[in-house]
Amino acid sequence: MTGEFQHTIDAKGRLFVPAKFREELGDRFVVTKGLDNCLFVYSKENWDTLEEKIRALPLSKANLQRFFLSSAIECELDSQGRILIPQSLRDHAFLTREATVIGVSSRAEIWDMKRWGEYNSAMTSDKIAEAMDEIGF
Repeated sequence: MTGEFQHTIDAKGRLFVPAKFREELGDRFVVTKGLDNCLFVYSKENWDTLEEKIRALPLSKANLQRFFLSSAIECELDSQGRILIPQSLRDHAFLTREATVIGVSSRAEIWDMKRWGEYNSAMTSDKIAEAMDEIGF
């Protein structure tokens, strides 16, 4: 998945999922807490693979299991292409009214629009160049 889309969250906590992502995610997919106070969105297939890896971790990594698995919810699109994001997940990502939905290869992420702008602004050319060097790009 790739791209960046801005949408509003309605008073009931529903968010429109971009059509481009709906094709890749399918009718049912998983939303969970993500890093940097965003939400991760996985297709059922990608979630099943990730969940299997998380469950295989030793007990010493229980914090990782708790973080991702306890907050995971299966979402189903309504007739207008929206999902209901529970309050606990909205609180984690500081989601209020305006959200940015981005594609990050095998998952999507949901960000508060202002926080996404701040995160993006912090990505300097030097940081990007350093990351590109790490992968030999």
